Amino acid sequence: MKHIESFQNSTIKNILKLQERSRERKKNGLFVIEGKREISLAIKGNYSITTLLFCDDFITENVLSSYSTSATEIISVTKEVYQKIAYRNSTEGIIALAKTKNFSLDTIQFSTSAPLLLIAEAPEKPGNIGALLRTADAADLDAVLIANPKTDMFNPNIIRSSVGCLFTNQVATGTTEEIITFLKEKKINSFATTLQNSNEYHQEDYTKATAIIVGTEDTGLSEELRIAATQNIYIPMQGEIDSMNVSVAAAIVIFEAKRQRGFN
Repeated sequence: MKHIESFQNSTIKNILKLQERSRERKKNGLFVIEGKREISLAIKGNYSITTLLFCDDFITENVLSSYSTSATEIISVTKEVYQKIAYRNSTEGIIALAKTKNFSLDTIQFSTSAPLLLIAEAPEKPGNIGALLRTADAADLDAVLIANPKTDMFNPNIIRSSVGCLFTNQVATGTTEEIITFLKEKKINSFATTLQNSNEYHQEDYTKATAIIVGTEDTGLSEELRIAATQNIYIPMQGEIDSMNVSVAAAIVIFEAKRQRGFN
């Protein structure tokens, strides 16, 4: 088994680059996963683990064995090296390198005639994307589509904030125009959260094939999505402000749709 003690080791340098730069992740087709739960979910989601790095100061051999059979290469590192590459302040002693996946719309498959989807347009903050993925997992949605993403989906902050739910959801990215075309081809009704020309969200029927569309808190949804939507909807507010966090808004509408479907 290979052992690394130096910060100058090429594998360690590469991990730091993959954590910091989207360009490196795209060029190498690799990304970094940190933590037991996240790595377990990635394995369950059929992600290919190329390298597993561990520090025996933090993880036992018995625990490590449940992950090691999925990795091509296993490397032990010193405590100092591990703390250098660990993205979290709290650590679990295990980090993986995995191959990226294609997030094309062509990869989305539905097992039901009435799928329920979440669409987020131009999300900028990895934390918001992660929260949306957690909501999608909690509601067992059929897919999450990201229109015009401002960061790649393998950003460490997305993986961390989603607590691995990037790996539990069907995810695809595309342009706004491509996603509108996808919805039309699949005959999916779309409900865009916006104040313009909208009805209260609970007045609509979400029992058929449905996509809930949310935009950024700063600029909202594009005109293209608002016009293309089957119906625009809004969440009534009782306070002084007229908007809320995008993941909270998405959760409210999604669970209304789940309620109408009998939580099936």
